[in-house]
Amino acid sequence: MHALRPLAEGSYEFLEGVFPYSQGVIARAGYAIERARFARPLPMDEGFAAIAAHLAALGRPRTALCAAELRSPRPFTFGGFGEFNRGYVAVLEQWGLVREGLNPVARSNVAPELAPPAEPGFHAFCYTVPGPAATRDFVVAGSGEWPEGGRFPEDIVARGDASPDGLRRKVEYVLGVMQARLAGLGARWADASATQVYTVLDFHACAPRIAARAGSALVWNYCRPPIEGLEFEMDVRRVAAERLLQAS
Repeated sequence: MHALRPLAEGSYEFLEGVFPYSQGVIARAGYAIERARFARPLPMDEGFAAIAAHLAALGRPRTALCAAELRSPRPFTFGGFGEFNRGYVAVLEQWGLVREGLNPVARSNVAPELAPPAEPGFHAFCYTVPGPAATRDFVVAGSGEWPEGGRFPEDIVARGDASPDGLRRKVEYVLGVMQARLAGLGARWADASATQVYTVLDFHACAPRIAARAGSALVWNYCRPPIEGLEFEMDVRRVAAERLLQAS
């Protein structure tokens, strides 16, 4: 089990993850999490500026940023993904979020199959605000069917297998990752306000298995995971409020 660490300046705790993102976040007592979605994806620099402006307007520090949802034109190569992540994390370091090599911000990063953006950018983000909640808000970072830190692409679950059985194995693996991250945060599926699936494969045969956990809050995004060779990704969240931000 990965460690749950506090980020006092952000008013949340995060489940320790890998270089580009944490495995998930949960609001501290007396705080809630809100999600803001851009009406259209904003390129990275423009997105970071818009996030900073939104947080400032709410009187919240940049360290309140706790999760990001990114969109890319197409899946990255494994090497290209690493290069992209270095630039992304460099901004989080400037914002005072990355400490001692630990990145607290949860993340999903996927590639829309239809009408993809011209360049990588922000689709949505989450942040903490004051507000007591009966149940603590949380965001579980996205995960595909590759064990993080494992060999790539050799350790991809059911690698290259898009058959019904191959997809079932991928789904079962990712459901297990989501369950482990929820447990690490001290959160529950039953409290989720949304569970998102990202795939272009027909996963309907597996949908009842997912819906048994997610209930009616299951959203299918017709997108590919961020790295070539992956086929299925999920994330889970409970947030107090959701906003739509129009581009300026």
